[in-house]
Amino acid sequence: MPNGQAGPTTIGDAAFAKISALAKEEAGLILPTSKVTMVQSRLRTRLAATGLTTYEAYAKFVSSPEGAAERRMMISSLTTNVSHFFRENHHFEILRNAVIPRLLARAKSGQPVRIWSAGCSSGQEPYSIAMTLLDAAPDFAGLDTLILATDIDTRILEKAEAGTYSAQQITGVPEALRGKFLKCTDPDTYTVTADVKRMVRFRELNLLHDWPMRTRFDVIFCRNVVIYFDTATQDSLWPRFEAALQPDGWFFLGHSERISEASQTRFSSVGMTAYQPVATSPQTTTA
Repeated sequence: MPNGQAGPTTIGDAAFAKISALAKEEAGLILPTSKVTMVQSRLRTRLAATGLTTYEAYAKFVSSPEGAAERRMMISSLTTNVSHFFRENHHFEILRNAVIPRLLARAKSGQPVRIWSAGCSSGQEPYSIAMTLLDAAPDFAGLDTLILATDIDTRILEKAEAGTYSAQQITGVPEALRGKFLKCTDPDTYTVTADVKRMVRFRELNLLHDWPMRTRFDVIFCRNVVIYFDTATQDSLWPRFEAALQPDGWFFLGHSERISEASQTRFSSVGMTAYQPVATSPQTTTA
């Protein structure tokens, strides 16, 4: 990177350092210098939106009290949103075979069933969860069942709530489920059905800030999210996830994520990147 002042199309060392520090402080995002081109590209539209002409001016603005709203837009722009229906399908097999029978019995006894999709991106994950529940047991539609879907990116949440996807985006949905839970609105556009949408509530949430939820969850999906955090930030989250789970709850991580050795006293592995609180975890389950 060039030193000193930068023009409107390049970012200087000082501006990059300030933006990367702010991204870590606000959202836990790690932005090494190898990401400078990505940061520069993603924030170029934010400079245009704010009327600022240099990254130096932008970095100063988002670091100020007056730039609080723009900080959210900056984090939204820097967040990587990649999602697919039924991504890492082994988790949905565990959900169907090992978890749903217990959840259904609990719901039929009058207890609420709560599932959290943390870092839901454009909605494919929580909708995949809802489809799995409804396909395995249509009774869930009339029982006290809720999937909370949260993300730090307010713009991606708007897309998720719309529940509309291209033909290419739904390729992960099994053929048997497409006719049941997706409505074709034109040759290249599909929308999830109303019964699937009714099961999901989308909310903005920064995992590093307070979690306002007061009830414990039966299942938490937090996949391909903590990979963007450093080890210290990850270690601060494991006890919070444990506290947010029911004693017999299930916790799913992404394929390249692992609970740190220091926190393995909290969770036991019960499948490929599938965990339960250590005090109550059953024998290992395979998908």
